[in-house]
Amino acid sequence: MNLHDWIDELSDVLDVDTEVDEGLVLDLARVAAHNVARPAAPITAYLLGFAAGSQDADPEQIEALAAKVQVLADGWDRPAGAPDPDDVDDDVPDDSAVDHTGDAYEEV
Repeated sequence: MNLHDWIDELSDVLDVDTEVDEGLVLDLARVAAHNVARPAAPITAYLLGFAAGSQDADPEQIEALAAKVQVLADGWDRPAGAPDPDDVDDDVPDDSAVDHTGDAYEEV
């Protein structure tokens, strides 16, 4: 069974009627895998498909979405496993010797 047959059978099982530009999806997955991390490939392909489906995108719109993703992946400069700068723990000063008994706190 070749890839095109697999896509046809998979489309039948998933009850979707669409044409797939497998070259576009595979190229995008390759870029994501090499520039971001290997697990980014299937996640990227899934999210591209999800975006295309939610926007009822035609083939040209899918290509435009893929181009945006390609630009993001091509410019990705964080190596796999690098911490997200927003998630890095900052040093918290030790104020355990301060009496906070009378402090008022705001609900967030």
